[in-house]
Amino acid sequence: MSSDQKTFFIETFGCQMNFHDSEKVIGTLISQGYRRVESEEDADLIFYNTCSIRDKAEQKVFHRLADYKRLQQQGKRFAVIGCVAQQEGEKIFERAPHVSLVAGSASYRHLPEMLVQIESGARATGLDDRQTDETFETAFTARSNPHRGYITIIEGCDKFCAYCVVPYTRGKERSRSSESVLAEARQMVDSGYTDIQLLGQNVNSYRDPLGKKSFAELLAAVGELAGIRRVRFTTSHPRHFTRDIVEAIDAVSTLCDHVHLPVQSGSSRVLAAMNREYTREQYMERIEWLRSTRNREISLTTDIIVGFPGETEAEFEQTMSLMREVGYDGAFTFKYSPRPNTPAISLADSIPEDEKTRRLHLLNQQQQEIQRARYARHMGQVIEVMVEGYNDPRGQVIARTSQNKTFNFIVPAGVARPQVGSYVSARVTRTFPNSLAGEMVVPIEG
Repeated sequence: MSSDQKTFFIETFGCQMNFHDSEKVIGTLISQGYRRVESEEDADLIFYNTCSIRDKAEQKVFHRLADYKRLQQQGKRFAVIGCVAQQEGEKIFERAPHVSLVAGSASYRHLPEMLVQIESGARATGLDDRQTDETFETAFTARSNPHRGYITIIEGCDKFCAYCVVPYTRGKERSRSSESVLAEARQMVDSGYTDIQLLGQNVNSYRDPLGKKSFAELLAAVGELAGIRRVRFTTSHPRHFTRDIVEAIDAVSTLCDHVHLPVQSGSSRVLAAMNREYTREQYMERIEWLRSTRNREISLTTDIIVGFPGETEAEFEQTMSLMREVGYDGAFTFKYSPRPNTPAISLADSIPEDEKTRRLHLLNQQQQEIQRARYARHMGQVIEVMVEGYNDPRGQVIARTSQNKTFNFIVPAGVARPQVGSYVSARVTRTFPNSLAGEMVVPIEG
């Protein structure tokens, strides 16, 4: 490893939690004298921040390690961090002997000490911290977007859903103090951030260690900071989704009118087998809360798994009927696949792969039509959007609504193109199942 100019490359797989973890890892590395580069070939230290939710993401990491093994001969070192690291542990050294560091997310606060170890030529592991009460807080977060930023308010998971690896890879739930979260939010606002997203595997399981604020109160407090335009949160668990969260969204205009509330199945029996800790009826009660707001129309999205062991055709139809009843604006849908160390792995996976594929196709086909109708309701509306970028070949500005919908619009001739990070109004002139299109509304002066 070069001693005069240490460099690193990092590739991130998986969810928003992982991407924000990488921002904190990057900041920590820079604080330790490393410089980020854009390719494995240019780096002294190569990081892969991994995901183990689905097998494909897991296999990508080992393919990368095999593809770049040749770089070890140039003195480069490899680090595998994140969920696959925690799941596979020191077996990674056996499968990929050129790896120098293996660490789960609960150990990231020890990264400076682990860097010293591998710089001395030793291997380093961070695999024993899943029961820690500490969170990974750092002043060195290298945020990749200057307008929208993430704050992790709770780490880990105590739910132990039958199909999910997260409690085994990210450790037990541990929350940051509300004071710490608000201090970071204020710092972000002072740096020009207008859009903040609060993160957690089960973000609404948040419990303030100081006992000062509930999740709903913390959400409102962030939304009431001067300079904030939008506050989002993800991912919510229905078991802990309380009415005061809805009341906060209804009362505080900066809280985005979008909630992602994973249902996973429309069958109470399947939900019990999944260990989801709620019934269909309890889930629908929360939907009723969200649909009965006075001031806001809240957009709903979800996650659904088809083909969980033992799911009958009638139970699959219960999921289809729930989707029709709720009317989601979007759904992330998956075929069940067994994951290591999870309780469901001991269940007979009796549903053939082609049947899972058929059910997923029917589910997605129905959801596409639901979204087509849901998005069409916006026709003619004037909506405030945040500019995210540009599609130059189409002459469009790419933006996002408070409901988390993509809105591509054109700018009238002779009008300056709005800057990324700015907020403008646009009128919807076309709708699609996954996006809106239209034209910018120019304010009338005078």
